[in-house]
Amino acid sequence: MKKSTIFSAVLAAISLASAAGLANAQDKKPIELRYSSGAPPAGNPWVMQINRFAKDVEEESKGELKVSPFFASQLGSEQDTVQQVARGRIEMGGYSSGSAALLVPELGLVVMPFYFKNNEELDCVLDSHLSKPITEMYAKKGVQFLGWTEVGTIDFFGKKAYVNPKDLAGVKAISYANKTQALFYASLSANPNPMGLPEWIPAIQTGLAEVVMTTITSALPMGLNKVATTATRAALYDSPGLTLMNKATFDKLSPEHREALVRAVARHSSAKYRTEVRGFENTLYGMHEKGGGQIATMTPEQRAAWRKQLESVYPQIVKETGGESDKFFALMEAGRKACAK
Repeated sequence: MKKSTIFSAVLAAISLASAAGLANAQDKKPIELRYSSGAPPAGNPWVMQINRFAKDVEEESKGELKVSPFFASQLGSEQDTVQQVARGRIEMGGYSSGSAALLVPELGLVVMPFYFKNNEELDCVLDSHLSKPITEMYAKKGVQFLGWTEVGTIDFFGKKAYVNPKDLAGVKAISYANKTQALFYASLSANPNPMGLPEWIPAIQTGLAEVVMTTITSALPMGLNKVATTATRAALYDSPGLTLMNKATFDKLSPEHREALVRAVARHSSAKYRTEVRGFENTLYGMHEKGGGQIATMTPEQRAAWRKQLESVYPQIVKETGGESDKFFALMEAGRKACAK
């Protein structure tokens, strides 16, 4: 065979191999990471934030990782899917602190009513003092903590304002099915009655209940504010959000992919998430007022009076939380002192 013929054959073989390699690279599907969220599918900051995160992951991984959001609890309720993330049946999701506390009960201490002086104090404690221990505690449960987000501020909704602790005496209150709220209401001589979300509006309408604590981001879209027409901006507590991922899935990613995921998370600070959601809350409160609703706002002095009334209740909540709650509460207390400086 002539040398020119051999050379042509080699070139053809190389060309074919290169084409095959390019085709394989193009055909290679990205690693899909399903992201579960209870957020409504549109018209709110959470959808924007999650879609932005998915885009960031795609860009940082050069298209090799794909976050696929499932909104409106398509994969199940928060309570169900957070367990599935821990088991590896769902790769990742965004959770309220209440649902996330099903895996790490100690987390529930950060939403004790009136414990933090204000949101600035809470934000400082979360970012500077609790991120590392929270990461370690979730790792023991098979979950990778990726960062703090924001759910919203819990306020009172009823037919009158609740600005002083004595205002709750004898009041019929809707409570969540947890010990923290039961102890909170009982310490203020209120009568708590655990109810599911669908029961709230009928209970207020019929007088079975007079007050409920929730976010404006829930109250307005569901129409609760039409029957519980007075919102008391009490800031009982701010509910942090958490982005969680199955740890085995995270650990199985290549170092490059793990780094890409971490870089995507770092593109936007927890402060930005909070600002976006809290700004949305102000918009909704404006809509509440325009619709004929009333708003009462607690002063810092009034909030301090609530906290003083509840100080003796916090140790009981800590005790009943169990786990390493004493140690975790000590970290919270140390964080508050450090953040006050």
